[in-house]
Amino acid sequence: MEAYITVAIVAYVIGSINFAVIFSRKFAGFDVREKGSKNAGTTNVLRTVGKKVALLTLVCDILKGVAAILVAIFAKNMWTGFDVNTLKYIAGFMVILGHTYPIFFEFRGGKGVATAIGVLLMLDWKIGLICLVFGLVIIAITRMVSLGSIFAAILFPILTIFIHEGGTAIGTVISFLIAALVVFNHRSNIKRIKEGKENKLSFKK
Repeated sequence: MEAYITVAIVAYVIGSINFAVIFSRKFAGFDVREKGSKNAGTTNVLRTVGKKVALLTLVCDILKGVAAILVAIFAKNMWTGFDVNTLKYIAGFMVILGHTYPIFFEFRGGKGVATAIGVLLMLDWKIGLICLVFGLVIIAITRMVSLGSIFAAILFPILTIFIHEGGTAIGTVISFLIAALVVFNHRSNIKRIKEGKENKLSFKK
């Protein structure tokens, strides 16, 4: 139990390091949560700060997911008697939760998509890659990052059930929780999509 609790806390703390807020304050002199969509994520950084800072934010947020899973993997050198696969799923969920509700930034974070990409690729690169490509295709067709993110999140637990090797029941349950968290974080986007008011990317810029 100590391993699960420790890794969960460490993963949450890693997730709480919100690079969108840090970089917008450093490079633009304002908190990205006060501009645009007011979301502390890559898309809002792109719209309010610029491409270079958005790319930096994206990479760092993905690496948060990678780091959290690495913590779970390295935990096997410190503890015995626990399921490493389950530990990785717990770390994945907690790092996304930390990104969404960061303890260092008044519990006002982002939607966890970039961090989820890192998590998925580390849990199973095949599933991660399929979800990433699927999401990008949806984004290219609709020009809505939110819609691509939502569909990719929903696809994740489905793929986990059918193609993840060595999966556990707990891992499957957590994969649904991760998907539910990402979709829940997009509830305002879903409302705007229904109303036909969702922001769209412009590939000409």
